[in-house]
Amino acid sequence: MIEAKNVSKSFELGEQKLQVLENINLTVEAGEFVSLMGPSGSGKSTLLYILSGLDKANAGSVIVNGKEIGNLNDLEESVMRRYDIGFVFQAYNLIDNLTVEENILIPAMLDGKKRGEVNERLEELLKAVGLLEHRKHRPMELSGGQQQRTAIARALINHPKIVFADEPTGNLDSQSGKEVLELLSKLNKQYDITILMVTHSEESTRYGNRVIRLKDGRIVS
Repeated sequence: MIEAKNVSKSFELGEQKLQVLENINLTVEAGEFVSLMGPSGSGKSTLLYILSGLDKANAGSVIVNGKEIGNLNDLEESVMRRYDIGFVFQAYNLIDNLTVEENILIPAMLDGKKRGEVNERLEELLKAVGLLEHRKHRPMELSGGQQQRTAIARALINHPKIVFADEPTGNLDSQSGKEVLELLSKLNKQYDITILMVTHSEESTRYGNRVIRLKDGRIVS
């Protein structure tokens, strides 16, 4: 489902070159829940952004669901992000003046779908993430865990094959974080979705089935 071949990323800082990723090779199979783990500055979030097409590598290639990202034009990349991929970030990125259900529906509405076309999927996801009773609430009326569950449902509304999650529990207390990880694990199995999650927490990796460890821009195990 995801393959990286000899991926490297660096930044120019004046006359200095900062090497963030070096010769990354990895594969993620369909249906896996894989954790990218490493200390701050190890390059794990940069790698996630490159694998999801949000950033570009300086060298190497990335194949997502059979498509080499480097060969896609802007429109094809946009289509891939709408249909193949869902995103969950540390900051929930919800729109404050929209309700839970309106936030969840944003990707479908941007895709030109009518409410009636996705209403069944909306109901299914509200139930799956435990927010049926909060569907008319706005983000400021929700706990952090409820906001992240809203963001997870939003990521799934268009039936993606892959979810990229960048520190999804980073802004949550331990109990809310545990509930979000349990939810991701459940959804991974329920919908056979491939999940690639960045984390710095050893405990968080227990909810997936494989760990890729990075240090100083390289895979160490």
